[in-house]
Amino acid sequence: MKQLLILSGKGGTGKTTVAGVFAALATNKVLADCDVDAADLHLLLAPERLETHNFAALPGAQINPSLCTGCGTCAFVCRFDAAGAGTDGKYAIDPYLCEGCRVCVSACPEGAISLEERIAGQWFISNTRFGPLVHARLKPGEENSGMLVAKVRQAATQKAEQEGCNLVIVDGPPGIGCPVISSLSGIDQVLIVTEPTVAGRHDLERVITLARHFNIPIQVAINKWDLAPEKTQELKEYCAGENIPVAGLIPFDEELVKTTAAGVSAVEAGSTPGTKALEALWENVYQTIK
Repeated sequence: MKQLLILSGKGGTGKTTVAGVFAALATNKVLADCDVDAADLHLLLAPERLETHNFAALPGAQINPSLCTGCGTCAFVCRFDAAGAGTDGKYAIDPYLCEGCRVCVSACPEGAISLEERIAGQWFISNTRFGPLVHARLKPGEENSGMLVAKVRQAATQKAEQEGCNLVIVDGPPGIGCPVISSLSGIDQVLIVTEPTVAGRHDLERVITLARHFNIPIQVAINKWDLAPEKTQELKEYCAGENIPVAGLIPFDEELVKTTAAGVSAVEAGSTPGTKALEALWENVYQTIK
């Protein structure tokens, strides 16, 4: 089994559009959406959920009001200002501010505070017209998305083993933070989608540095290359100097925008310059990972 991860230095470069096209073109695969903070691959694939599982974040503090005497010790020791008094003089913990550090649990003289499991989101196993999809959703304001990414990756790998699939296509999170680091574990090939802009070059360099730390082979796709041919040439020269192949150049194509807005994978809407470039990109990537 091989695992392909699609990344970008920031959101909005076309990463999910590429993932949706690969989902339509690849065979015998499982799909995974690891952009759990802002998942959107499901908008293209219209999944039918088969399984729903809760995701528990780090536990948070809760105060038993029947034991609380209103002494305020919890508020005094909390560095995150998560403890506050109500109109009845009893203290309560704001779950959005609590970091689960346990200081208030240890400090409370009445033993009124305990750490309780928090449901921070859910992850799903679904069927789509292109095959199985493992995806997730965090609740607003929740963190620990790196842990949820690891869970999605693990479930996708298990699903691929169960189905006898030889490929897992992962739509990764943008940037270089904890979710990206989590998504890189065990990956065989990384495709970085970038744009011909100054910011695109900067973000590309950051993602390349991160992927190289894990010794993972890298390819690059340049989206909307024809909007700034000079910058595209600079990106190609940079990649050549880094011995990183440019697997494809995707032109700006209004039809791609329309199909994405309609919730359809680009290659399902007919042949256009953009879809032809995406099909050629898939062939180049597939040859390196098959």
